[in-house]
This record gives sequence, structure tokens and C-alpha cells, in this order.
Amino acid sequence: MNQETAAPRTPLHQFTVPLSATRRGARLAWLLAAEQLRSWEIPLDPARLIVAELATNAAVHGRVPGRSFRLGLTVTACGVLRIEVTDTRGERLPTRRSAPVEPAESGYGLLLVEELADRWGVRSGPAPCKAVWAELDLVPPRNFDDVKEALR
Repeated sequence: MNQETAAPRTPLHQFTVPLSATRRGARLAWLLAAEQLRSWEIPLDPARLIVAELATNAAVHGRVPGRSFRLGLTVTACGVLRIEVTDTRGERLPTRRSAPVEPAESGYGLLLVEELADRWGVRSGPAPCKAVWAELDLVPPRNFDDVKEALR
């Protein structure tokens, strides 16, 4: 997990939507992300799995009654898809598990995100919010012009 405060890279595509902090809102995040990725002609997986985990965490662990969470998707000119879910429980930061976990029905979401994403982390603020983000490299690093052409 990384802490990040740097400005995001130059976006080619950007999508953001507020959603209710409920399981229904988390499901809608998954559906909207899949549709947006299709419209950008970006492979659905593993991105929609990451969206599902981050949105579910926001609805379950980041929920504040009467407040929503925000889903953001950004594709940069460098060929990176950034998935970001912002909730209003800034005091509850996710942590890495250093020890093996006991078998359970839940609690594996961020382990899955860590395994699927090329990078992930948490960005604090603005108060009282936090954003959990994950990035996927859409194309292997090559010539910058090749990357821009592949994303058009």
C-alpha cells in the first residue's frame, strides 16, 4: 500500500459518480464501471473486480449515515487505469495484513486488490474523507506515442 499526495497524471478519460453508501450503491458502482470501461474499450477484468471490492468496502466500512461514496475512473496518457473510491470515514484507514488470516467469509477484499492491482494505496482528505485507489497498467511501458495511439 502506498500513501499518495501527488497530483494525478494527465487524464485521457475521466468518469466520476456519487453513489449511496449501501450494498445497492456498491453493486451500481460495479455496473457503471463495467459500462464505462466497455465504452472506453478497456478490458473489464480485473478492473471491475477491484471496483467491486473497493465499493463494497466503502459501503460496509466507510459508511456514514446520510453520506455517499464516490467512484472515480481515470485513464491517463501513460496507459494507466486508476480506480478511486472516496468515502467519508477518513479516520478508518485500511491496513495491510502482515500475518496470515484465519479462514472467514469476509476480510479478503484488500488482499485481492493488492494481488490484482499494479499499485494501490490510500489518500487522505479533504476532511473527513479518504480515497482508496488502485492502478492497473493497461499496456506495457513502450514508446509514449505508441501508448497514446493504443488508447485512442
